[in-house]
Amino acid sequence: MPGDQRSDIGRGAATVGAGGWIDLSGAVCRRPWPAPGLPDAGLDAADAPGAADRLARAAAGWFGCLPSQVLAVGCPAMRPILCLLPPGRAVAIAPGCPRAALRAADWRADRAEAPGDVDGADLAVVTNPANPNGRAWPPEALARLARRVGHLVVDESLADARPDLSLAPALPANALVLRSLRPLWGLRLGIVLGRPALLARLSDAAGFRPADARALHLGALALADRTWAENAILYHAEAALRLDRIAARAGWRLAGGTHLFRLYDTGDALAAQDRLVRAQVRARRVSNARLRLAIPATPAEWDRLSAALRRI
Repeated sequence: MPGDQRSDIGRGAATVGAGGWIDLSGAVCRRPWPAPGLPDAGLDAADAPGAADRLARAAAGWFGCLPSQVLAVGCPAMRPILCLLPPGRAVAIAPGCPRAALRAADWRADRAEAPGDVDGADLAVVTNPANPNGRAWPPEALARLARRVGHLVVDESLADARPDLSLAPALPANALVLRSLRPLWGLRLGIVLGRPALLARLSDAAGFRPADARALHLGALALADRTWAENAILYHAEAALRLDRIAARAGWRLAGGTHLFRLYDTGDALAAQDRLVRAQVRARRVSNARLRLAIPATPAEWDRLSAALRRI
């Protein structure tokens, strides 16, 4: 990542002031699910089994799998997964895959550009879609990939805005799918999808921590709110195209992205970022030429971004 994003923001705050910023630097929905307030009292460990069952049913309905194939986690899932499997040769299909984490767990981690480059690996890790370029693999390609490796881990944390990409409805026996409710719903809850025998082993692996009752309760409510989710997906699909048109008028070229964020080749990312900073808009600079922008959330945010890009 070129530069220091905190320095970029601090420099902008010194120039235009610290208040009133629009933060488009993330890779998450900026119109999150309106989570209800829950009392801290009355939700404790004794409630977790029932909450976990409700979450499993709601997640299965949303992801298109069986409730027995759902495991909620209260920690990043890669660490217990790597403890679950004996270290060997791992191949990460770039970008966005955690090769450093693989090596830290004593795996021999290689990088591949396509599923055809991983034959015979003990573990293949794919981010689908990827961050920041949004590169996506159809589930049929990933199902074929699973047949050529020992185990397959697919990180679908950014896939909720693209349900068609999910491997969940046809989970291979040797695959684990990682989901997160943070990018779309705004909830800090991770979910692992897999065959029951594999999930049972994962829940006993070192480093595994189950989700607490509060997170499970909110997750079940969120995943059952189909109307909100479908409206959010429609909004982002249309808004991504709108953002592309605005960027194109500024002379930027689309370089990738998902429905939650877009990646643009600006020619000079630092200069483009500085222009946005003057309008109190934060963007993520991912290379010397490219900026990542999240989708604006309100008409006022669209207006300010449009005005800033007209000046570029």
